[in-house]
Amino acid sequence: MRNHIVWDWNGTLFHDMEAVLGASNAAFAAVGIGPMTLEEYRAQYEIPIPRFYERLLGRMPSQDEWVLLDDAFHDRYRELSPACGLTEGVRELLDGWREAGHSQSLLSMYEHAKLVPLVDAFDLTGRFLRVDGRSGPSGGQKAEQLARHLAALGERVDPARTVLIGDAADDAMAALSAGAHAVLYTGGSHTREKLEPAGVPVVDTLAEAVELAGRIAG
Repeated sequence: MRNHIVWDWNGTLFHDMEAVLGASNAAFAAVGIGPMTLEEYRAQYEIPIPRFYERLLGRMPSQDEWVLLDDAFHDRYRELSPACGLTEGVRELLDGWREAGHSQSLLSMYEHAKLVPLVDAFDLTGRFLRVDGRSGPSGGQKAEQLARHLAALGERVDPARTVLIGDAADDAMAALSAGAHAVLYTGGSHTREKLEPAGVPVVDTLAEAVELAGRIAG
C-alpha cells in the first residue's frame, strides 16, 4: 500500500499568517483585548481556540462574546485572505509526492463551504483524494475531524502509513489518536518552542516535512 499525507491548509499549504493576525486583532478589539504582533501571537496561540481566548481574557468568553469574537475574526479574515498565497514550493511538493506513487488528502478546520472553492481556485483539488473542511461550529478539535476524514478514505489509506503535516500541536495529537504519524511545520501559527513538546518531528520547511513523511510512513 502506498504512503499517504494528510495536509493541513491554513498556515501550512496556505500561507495566511498575516491575514490570521489581522483577523485576530480585529477579534481582540471586539472584546477589549489589545493588538498583538505576529511574534506575540505565535508565542501565545493555542488550540482549542476557546482556551486561547480564556487565557487572554482571564476567564472563559460568554456566549455573546464568543459570537463577537468569531464574527469579527471571520469578517476581517475574508477581507485579508485574498491577498495570501500558497507556501513557497507547494505545487512542486504535491506533484512530486504524487508522481512518486503516493497519495494525499487535505483536512482543514476552515469552513468546508469556503475551503473547497479556495482550494479549487489554486487548481489543487485534483491532487487530493479528498478535501474536507470543518462542518460544525468553530473552536473544535481536529481529532474528530481526522477520524471522519480517514474513515471516508476507507481502504485507500492505511493510518499506519499516513503522516499528517500541519502547523499546530493539535495536528500531532489528532494524528496520534488515529494511529497515524505527524510532522509539524514552524511556518504557521505556532513557534518551534510550542510544537516540540508534542513529541513528533518539527521542521522549518515543507520540503523537509515531505522528506520525513516518506521515511516515517515507509
